[in-house]
Amino acid sequence: MTAKLQPIIVIKRNGGHAEHHGGAWKVAYADFVTALMALFIVLWLMNSSEQVKKAVAGYFNDPKGTGNLLGTTMAGNGVTVTTERGDALQKLKEKLERGIKAQKDLEKLSKQIEITITPEGLRVELLEDKNGTFYEMGSARLSGNGRALLALLAEELKTLPNALLIEGHTDAAPYSNDASYSNWELSADRANAARRLLQQDGVRSDQVTQVRGYADQLLRVKTNPYDPSNRRISILVKNSEGPVPSLAGSKVVDGSATASTGTAKSDAKTPAPAAQKSAASAPASKPGLMDKLKGAWPGKGK
Repeated sequence: MTAKLQPIIVIKRNGGHAEHHGGAWKVAYADFVTALMALFIVLWLMNSSEQVKKAVAGYFNDPKGTGNLLGTTMAGNGVTVTTERGDALQKLKEKLERGIKAQKDLEKLSKQIEITITPEGLRVELLEDKNGTFYEMGSARLSGNGRALLALLAEELKTLPNALLIEGHTDAAPYSNDASYSNWELSADRANAARRLLQQDGVRSDQVTQVRGYADQLLRVKTNPYDPSNRRISILVKNSEGPVPSLAGSKVVDGSATASTGTAKSDAKTPAPAAQKSAASAPASKPGLMDKLKGAWPGKGK
């Protein structure tokens, strides 16, 4: 008896692509790139100056509080600031602080003397208290402490090639009921008094380029317009290549900016002769179709 033939079963499978890989490798790659970037940052910091290290560390601890420190080569307004200039200003800051501590009368006022490095340069601010510290109350006359501090500053500033800018500020309390003399005049007179004393002590006449009075327009303590520290004098040692502060909202009373401001005003009010001539010689424009229709319409001539 012959054996039954088993049917031949052919199984055909359609070939397909391999299963899609997961995205785990992307996470691993991203971690590797992040670690590599951190390595390069550490290597850069190890080769940087102490000032840069301090600025970077301060930024991570308090980004807003250390925004004026020199941590990169770019300031917030897009102006390049080199570390060489920052180092020079830092040395000047330390020298001024040592000079203030060396004088007992001024050391007691160290909390009212703020020296900071900004993108514009080195700023020295003399903050008043409720009884007056550097100026007599309600006056532009310097006190003994004010004259001593400005004399100390003049000894250091007169040796620098940097230009100086002097600003005067007041609080929001009105000066008097007399409209002829207000906080505008007081802030400008105080800044001008500081300028005169600095120049008497050796600061060059062309070194002070601008003297400004801001009144209460740039308050130091905005939450309390009547805070005594809003009354202050600010001396800015400008960077030789740094940005020039804007004149918006300021009252220029002395220096080269006075002439430039007056020229700008006269130019704005009086057109150039060429412009006058061209305006006079220009023919009058011919009336258009709409003008003719308006003239013909009753009651619409004016």
